[in-house]
Amino acid sequence: MQHCVDHKREVGLRGEAYSEDRGCRRRKTSPARGRCGLPRPAAPAKSFPGSESVSAAGLRGIVGQGAAGCDWTKFLRGGFNRAAMRKLARLFAIGLLAGAGASAGAFAAAGGPNVVIIYTDDVGYGDVSCYGATRVRTPNVDRLAREGLRFTDAHCPAATCTPSRYALLTGEYAWRRKGARVLPGDANLIVPTDRLTLPRLFREAGYATAVVGKWHLGLGKGPVDWNGEIRPGPLETGFDYAFVIPATGDRVPCVFVENRRVCNLDPADPIRVSYRKKAGDDPTGKEHPELLKMKFSHGHNGTIVNGISRIGFMSGGRKARWKDEEIADTLTAKAVAFIEKNRDRRFFLYFATHDIHVPRAPHPRFVGKTPMGPRGDAIAQMDWCVGRILETLDRLGLAGNTLVVFSSDNGPVLDDGYQDRAVELAGGHKPAGPFRGGKYSAFEGGTRVPMIVRWPGHARRGVSDALVSHVDMLASMASLLGRGLPANAGADSFNALPALLGRSRVGRTRLVEQGGAISLRDGLWKYIPPHKGSPVAWQTGIETGNSPRPQLYNLAEDIGERRNLAEARPEKAKEMAELLTRLRSLPRTRP
Repeated sequence: MQHCVDHKREVGLRGEAYSEDRGCRRRKTSPARGRCGLPRPAAPAKSFPGSESVSAAGLRGIVGQGAAGCDWTKFLRGGFNRAAMRKLARLFAIGLLAGAGASAGAFAAAGGPNVVIIYTDDVGYGDVSCYGATRVRTPNVDRLAREGLRFTDAHCPAATCTPSRYALLTGEYAWRRKGARVLPGDANLIVPTDRLTLPRLFREAGYATAVVGKWHLGLGKGPVDWNGEIRPGPLETGFDYAFVIPATGDRVPCVFVENRRVCNLDPADPIRVSYRKKAGDDPTGKEHPELLKMKFSHGHNGTIVNGISRIGFMSGGRKARWKDEEIADTLTAKAVAFIEKNRDRRFFLYFATHDIHVPRAPHPRFVGKTPMGPRGDAIAQMDWCVGRILETLDRLGLAGNTLVVFSSDNGPVLDDGYQDRAVELAGGHKPAGPFRGGKYSAFEGGTRVPMIVRWPGHARRGVSDALVSHVDMLASMASLLGRGLPANAGADSFNALPALLGRSRVGRTRLVEQGGAISLRDGLWKYIPPHKGSPVAWQTGIETGNSPRPQLYNLAEDIGERRNLAEARPEKAKEMAELLTRLRSLPRTRP
């Protein structure tokens, strides 16, 4: 998060460097906090790997006449005025970007690091202690934050899971793809198999690639035969190995798929799945609520599996069905095994946890760990999963050459279909932190999520307020590996590697956000177009951002999106509305 509107030129929305000691001039502020109320980022390191290759002469070459006439001795004597200081700041930022490019080339020449993306589910900005949570402790996520770069303005591409995961793996906004919505458990694969994806990028660079955890991007083509070979799927998108939950924990089928087959399936007990009518004789939550160990609050009244009713209907596959309390252990063990197996070669692991999605049924050893009931205990379990990955990297001596990214697929939700007392037990916990909305919402709470990048010796430690998005992972990782993107790939993916590694405080200047309404961030301005629907979702109690009127917010002064400035600043609202329309009309937004 940047600090003030009148600081925009100095803080870096257009490439200028951040100045730690200048403070916000519009009113007195704490030296530790800006006008926006969020902590100031740590001061940038004095030098970055690769930046030493950019000399003053090199800067002049990069910017041409922009560097002409700069009196460097006058600058050193403190004789520059503010305009000259801003010019020098621009040059410095350009130098950082150029240095980062040179450094990325060096990484590629050395073969590149291992990469682990830990993609959690429904974890909000305020759900982990390094982002302000106090009613739950997350020591392993906190460790990542201490040892890496913590982002305060990082965004998942959408406020729901399937669209975010699609954009992460393809580098394309999901609203471009027909059918890229929250999918039922029997949906077909929506990720293109004939285009470059994040896993295929790594595989083509010689990496072993794996996805472990929640998939929710569809499987197969046509009616899915859960009793035979299931393709296309993760392997056809670029993964060498896959051990996945087909959709979500609250949707049937409640089985794991390893590569192309259901695990532990007894051929004599075939699986049937339907999202239209009851399949077989298995009891449902609607018919037999007395059989439930966790009651549903809305929607989840289908087939009962492990004492919990789900969305949809299934029969058969009893030996293959998971136990919810064991999901975290099972997935984490598979992720650890993949790292161990590939310790002697480069690898890319996409570890997509089930936690903290519903149904929240953590292992008994986590029950009661927090005062917030199953949701809080699921956060503690998620943190344990992160710790197991970090411990494995340490034990195998791989931590120093592994880039770890921690984040979440969308903002938080409390009541998402089960009576687990998440609302009653939240207490003073604010799962979205200072932001309005949450999962499903067009407000910042829908897509602004925790994000940490750790790569010892390469990613600087501290806090970054750069605007970054998961949709940029494809182009950023391509840059890391010294590879370009073909014209038909990564339509909306920008190279944010300098920002991700802390070599630049500048990320994106604009970002399209999908949360019901498709909105636009332009620097510190946020525009939400008129959108039909209730302003509050009755099922979850979350403010959706739906309104018949346009909404315009200045996040520098109104981080909670409470003061709609569309009527006070009609020219700005019109400008952003036109910009959003133009961006949506383009076949791609990246250069």
